[in-house]
Amino acid sequence: MECIELADGVARAEVVPERGAIVSRFDVGGTPILYLDRTTLADPTKNVRGGVPFLFPTAGRLEGDRYQGREMKQHGFARNLPFAVEGRDARSVTLALAASDETRARFPFEFRIELTISVSGRELRIAQRYQNLGAEPMPLHVGFHPYFFVPDAEKPRVSVATHATRAFDNVQKRDVPFAGFDFTRPEVDLHLDDHGGSASSLRRPGAPTVEIEGSAEFGHWVIWTIAGKDFLCVEPWTAPRNALNSGEQLLWIAPAGERSLTLAIRAA
Repeated sequence: MECIELADGVARAEVVPERGAIVSRFDVGGTPILYLDRTTLADPTKNVRGGVPFLFPTAGRLEGDRYQGREMKQHGFARNLPFAVEGRDARSVTLALAASDETRARFPFEFRIELTISVSGRELRIAQRYQNLGAEPMPLHVGFHPYFFVPDAEKPRVSVATHATRAFDNVQKRDVPFAGFDFTRPEVDLHLDDHGGSASSLRRPGAPTVEIEGSAEFGHWVIWTIAGKDFLCVEPWTAPRNALNSGEQLLWIAPAGERSLTLAIRAA
């Protein structure tokens, strides 16, 4: 697999086009910001556990794993497809994915996606361009699934910024009041109903604060971790799970239209 290296100042990143344009590494001053299980990256039969997976055309699981009667697995198909390299330099790369017979069988729309991934100073940025090349309005539900490096022993001292008061607990499968995170639990999988913006941060003792900021569309956030693993995921999505079916907070792109979004991850 081709691994594209990006560098600017103290920032270093790696991108693997073949595995869904995943950012597999982001370091600042030699400090790893992301977690990666490299055995999953090397095995095309497995979903990559680590890095920053790109979720399209759905983030989360659809009811019955189906959209318009078609099978659609959790987090969509883009993370498992190869992206074409459209351009690159020392600090950025532009990758593209277009509709194909394979994608139309599950998502019957003519789309084109461009992701420009870059590093600058202490920041990783993913600029996104979504195009609807068809004659019908196209739904847009996207997300990112960053795995941040957090040693398991440090999780009790980690904080994630949110204004949420309500959440869906995906472990218990029920709505719950939210009064704070308990990262000592065997699994935390909370979908924050009222996070209150398109930014958050992750703080742990003795490490840079990680700031995550999306464009205004990224208003739904998911926090996930499991005991015994050195990661904590802070995931910005544009809509809740099952939005393609429910229509809740779903974005749309007009025929022959496009939409541009951004996501930045900074080590403060």
